[in-house]
Amino acid sequence: MSTQVFATEKHAREMETLGIRENYRDLYWLKRDPIYADRLLWRAQTFRHIVHLLPEQTILELGSGQGLFTRRLLAVSRGENPVTAVTFGPGNGHPRDFPSSVELLGASSLPGQLAGRSFDYIIAMDLLDKRNCAWMLQNVYQLLKPGGQVIFYESNPWNIVLRMRNLLAHFFGKKEPRQLLSRPALYELLSEVGFIKVFAIYNDFVFAPLTPSLVWLLRNLSILLENTPGIQTLAGSILIRAQKPPGASDRGHASLCDHRQLKGTVSVVIPCHNEEMNIQPLVAHLKGFYGPYIKEIILVDDNSRDGTGEVIRKLAAEDPVIRGIFRSPPNGVGRAIADGLQAATGGYVLSMDCDFQHLLPEMRDLFDAAAEGYDVVIGSRFSRHSVLLNYPFPKIIANRGFHLLAKLLFRRSFRDLTNNLKLMRLEVVKNLRLTQPGFAVNAETGFQPLLMGYSVKEVPISWINRTPDMGISSFRLVRVSGGYFQVLARLWLNHISRKGRKSGGKGDMKENSRK
Repeated sequence: MSTQVFATEKHAREMETLGIRENYRDLYWLKRDPIYADRLLWRAQTFRHIVHLLPEQTILELGSGQGLFTRRLLAVSRGENPVTAVTFGPGNGHPRDFPSSVELLGASSLPGQLAGRSFDYIIAMDLLDKRNCAWMLQNVYQLLKPGGQVIFYESNPWNIVLRMRNLLAHFFGKKEPRQLLSRPALYELLSEVGFIKVFAIYNDFVFAPLTPSLVWLLRNLSILLENTPGIQTLAGSILIRAQKPPGASDRGHASLCDHRQLKGTVSVVIPCHNEEMNIQPLVAHLKGFYGPYIKEIILVDDNSRDGTGEVIRKLAAEDPVIRGIFRSPPNGVGRAIADGLQAATGGYVLSMDCDFQHLLPEMRDLFDAAAEGYDVVIGSRFSRHSVLLNYPFPKIIANRGFHLLAKLLFRRSFRDLTNNLKLMRLEVVKNLRLTQPGFAVNAETGFQPLLMGYSVKEVPISWINRTPDMGISSFRLVRVSGGYFQVLARLWLNHISRKGRKSGGKGDMKENSRK
């Protein structure tokens, strides 16, 4: 057999494997996964948050099949991103009701019709197989723009439910059509092909048996289990993210301002402690994405020991939008946030940390909610559509325990009110009574508006553990936990004392709050 014929047959087998995997996956979703629509929406949100998607960036979906995931991808991208959806194998037809922003292709070879093209992002689900993985990854690498990223979701061969199902199938003479790869094998293959910044994590504990009540429970447990050492290896999926060199691509500064009523109304308050490396790029990205909204950016230097103060002074001298506040001791992020909020003059105040620059595209959702009329919008790390990667396990336990206790005390429904990513009306800010010098101030800014009767909305936000270029967090769990419970105790006492009054008023914290 000639080399050319052998290569042709090998390519045909590799393409056949893609078609088999795609068809098997779609049938499983439709026939055996009662929550596939929610699951795929979670994954689409995860994709958006991990890559920090911007309008007009191009997306290639490989193995799109019947378009089940494509629909969710269109929903979370607002239809602002050109999507090329490729299906493999005969009979895997596309639906006909997609908008014109989706290019539908049937591929009998790779790169085939995609030859000479490149994309900002490539996403695929349950396609990587031992029989074709290296060849597939090489093609994916070639189809990415420099700096582009790829996201894969793959079934985890170590998942205990999958193992039991395969054993039963083998007992009844049925053969598993897939040859799955483990997390270490996937990581190694991606690195060998030439990808950088590779991470492969265990993801999603929401698997069979499933009932509506169990889905709610498992979705909440999944956030915990995905970050629990040892147990995380039993997850249902492996989430892989990798990037093509060189480094990060130039994302530009496409405006994300959609609401005229917010123009020139937002004061941004940012506490800064030893954040010399983060301030300038954060300010540049803020102005690039949300410049029309921004009235002022208030940078609060909390007695930094590096060059933070000098950077703030330089930025303020060059740009009248930048205002610097330079605190004298004692230090404390709570004190810095309080000083910044007190100085704000915009109709809305956005409070955020200095290392949140990677989350800026997702902050668009906060402004959307404010435009809908909400008084307070909070970026929630623990919503059903949030992304938590490498989140410290002790902090998950502390956060979930704290919020569970707060729910029992106040009999309210919320998920994550203690994140310092909040967009508040100025009226709300002026009615806050902040007492905590440290991180527990975030509990005060989260719970006080809710208990005062303001309308509060949580929107999903991603949290990815700091990389070396982002500095070092000053958060220390043991040191700060006492402050959080002091806040909870004080607010609960105020809450029950107000409930005991017969006047029907809203209490001492605010005389004239609006619903």
